Amino acid sequence: MGLTLALISCFASGYLMVVSGWPLRSSSSCDRLLRASLSAGFGVGISSVIFFLALGLGLTHFLLAADFLALAGFIAAFRLRRARPTPSVDLPRAEESIDLPSWLRLILTASFWFAMAAAFYSQILRSMVHRQGGGWDAFAIWNLHARFLFRGGQRWRDGFSPLIPWSHPDYPLLIPSAIAHFWSALGHESTAVPSVIGGVFTFGTVGLLVSALAILRGRTFAMLGGLALASTPFFIEQGSAQYADVPLSFFFLAVMVLVRLDGQYRADQPPLGSSGLLVLAGIAAGFAVWTKNEGMLFLGAIVVAQLLVEARQRTRFMSTFLPAVAPFLLIVGWFKHSVAFPNELFSNQSRMLPKMLDPVRYGAIFRWLAKDFLRFGEWWPVPGTLLLIGIYFALLGKSKSRTGYNMQASVLTLAFTLAGYFAIYVITPYDLYWHLRFSLNRLFLQLWPSALFLFFLAVRQKTGEKRKMAPNSVDN
Repeated sequence: MGLTLALISCFASGYLMVVSGWPLRSSSSCDRLLRASLSAGFGVGISSVIFFLALGLGLTHFLLAADFLALAGFIAAFRLRRARPTPSVDLPRAEESIDLPSWLRLILTASFWFAMAAAFYSQILRSMVHRQGGGWDAFAIWNLHARFLFRGGQRWRDGFSPLIPWSHPDYPLLIPSAIAHFWSALGHESTAVPSVIGGVFTFGTVGLLVSALAILRGRTFAMLGGLALASTPFFIEQGSAQYADVPLSFFFLAVMVLVRLDGQYRADQPPLGSSGLLVLAGIAAGFAVWTKNEGMLFLGAIVVAQLLVEARQRTRFMSTFLPAVAPFLLIVGWFKHSVAFPNELFSNQSRMLPKMLDPVRYGAIFRWLAKDFLRFGEWWPVPGTLLLIGIYFALLGKSKSRTGYNMQASVLTLAFTLAGYFAIYVITPYDLYWHLRFSLNRLFLQLWPSALFLFFLAVRQKTGEKRKMAPNSVDN
């Protein structure tokens, strides 16, 4: 019963948070899927924050009351939002970007649903076989931290001791805290909980990508984007591995989608003047910071990119996006300062300068980047990255930029994030080749859904531009 209430509170809190910031009342299937996908990920994030705050304050015995208190707060915010006059129109919708015969469109749709069914089957099968996760990080980092949070009581901080440096005690706790939250509601540990959380983020990411592309580019590109992501073997594998990379990719994509939709509103519905989507984007960025250390790098990248490109929107961005991130920065800052052991990447600063001046390291990193880019995804026999590049140049052309779109800032965000990953490899205290071998493909994975989103926004049919937006069109 406690688990059921916790699950209801989790999704309801996420949903109320999303709809409280939604600028329009809409009822199309794509809009509902977009909000539902965001709500699932946000709900897990909210549950994680509630548990960690309750644990830090010594109030875990009142966890259920904390859930309902948070839920009551979101209900109040939702009622306040609903009390304001809001136009009952759908999100701006795109016309179909590619003209396809009906039979080909049917094949594309069937292929997408076949890929989704295969992905779901693979997810269930792998979760049954690998109950403790699909690799070292699952049981030695994320689930280990969750067990310390759940079992530790007043000694939960011992799980972040320098005596176990291989567990990366400085890693943020969105996934471990969410797992411990549901374990507390259940009353005991269950390997099903991290598996279900992994599935929520895996298929929530696909739902988020498909719904966003359907709104911005039409159903054809939505099916293509969803098919590309759902048929990426490495994405599905890692989604069931109980690592934090797929959840992080969900929040990266959520930021990209929400910032893009906010730009669309400013272009198509300027009288609305709502900043709700930008606030939600800030919350998504905060959840990314609370998921993995790479989230902080992504946050810095998007702030710099937005300030460089959107000069006219700096004040609006600073006053909406950044305040939404601030509470998460406080939580992560307190955790890293008062609980966690310092990150080993910066533990020996005296050796950083010689590494930064070593050209051999740069060459090795560039070679690994090129090699992993070509083989990323574990497709057979054709690498998916090469397939997309071939589609881009053979069938599709680059679309012209449009007022209100934030493509440049989004591309710069991914480029700056990738540059940050490169810099970490330059100064890493680990053996460089070992570090590249066991982490680079997962860093690519973190950016993969966002890269697919931007890719299918950036292409159009060569025979003509069909990107007129319909403010209140019917479902595709």
